[in-house]
Amino acid sequence: MTGAKAAPEPITYREALREAMREALAADERVFLMGEEVGRYGGAFGVSLGLLDEFGPERIRDTPLSESAFVGVGIGAAIAGLRPIVEVMTVNFSLLALDQILNNAATLLHMSGGQVAVPLVIRMTTGAGRQLAAQHSHSLEGWYAHIPGIRVLAPATLADARYMLAPALADPDPVVIFEHGSLYNASGTLPPGAGPVDLDSAAVRQPGSDVSLITYGGSLGKALKAAERLAGDGVDAEVVDLRTLRPLDDATVLGSIRRTHRAVLVDEGWRTGGLSAEVAARITEQGFYELDAPVERVCGAEVPVPYARQLEEAALPQVDGIVAAARRAVG
Repeated sequence: MTGAKAAPEPITYREALREAMREALAADERVFLMGEEVGRYGGAFGVSLGLLDEFGPERIRDTPLSESAFVGVGIGAAIAGLRPIVEVMTVNFSLLALDQILNNAATLLHMSGGQVAVPLVIRMTTGAGRQLAAQHSHSLEGWYAHIPGIRVLAPATLADARYMLAPALADPDPVVIFEHGSLYNASGTLPPGAGPVDLDSAAVRQPGSDVSLITYGGSLGKALKAAERLAGDGVDAEVVDLRTLRPLDDATVLGSIRRTHRAVLVDEGWRTGGLSAEVAARITEQGFYELDAPVERVCGAEVPVPYARQLEEAALPQVDGIVAAARRAVG
């Protein structure tokens, strides 16, 4: 007799990222991980725990506390034919390597007339909600999405955390992956048949007909909770996860607007000049006559992220604010 099929094992977001790196390291000798405390300490957020013992110090490399230096080393290694995964501890610290990312990684293919590709993956923690104050908590994805020459990813689900890395490593251009710090302990099971992710496509996480809640990263869970609350009021909300922030998937966003005719954009980043402004502009440019109400935006407050818990919560998009914006849109 054949026994019952075992239930899928629960996995955390952190473990999904680790499994993706383990698979990549085992499959390709050119792949290596480097960054601050990724080896013996297991990474600042525990993502690379155990990989040093498994793959050794040549493949799991601890670096000095110099983002500009080790991102530059990663760029050089990629040009030389390797496939580096560079971990930057937080998005705020990545600004110390912005010269390398913008002026070298993103531009070399163009400036060399197509001769010098930079197949580099940079992972970094982003976002607030953990009382780590302004130097460790900002959401700067919109800044990176502004840069031609790189791909920008924001995995919000276990499946995306597990399966975005392989196609990112296969991309001939630099890829920046933003991991929201509030997601590392999120747990669940991977959906049956999950596999490599199409990095050009957004995802409709919940279908709906009355209003589109469009978001990414750490705000996806809040948008889904808002949709659940709205359903109790008879409002059928569709939830769209952008997940690839550059290039944006206009087709999925506009397809959602054609179904619902209303949009609420949820972005933990600042409102002024932010990613939500870009998405709103594209909706207006390409789908203005589909709209039955102005585009609503729920964004981070225009302040450095506060340390005090109640102030931090007030500065971030929350479920109540998303629900209120959706109700305004529906009228």
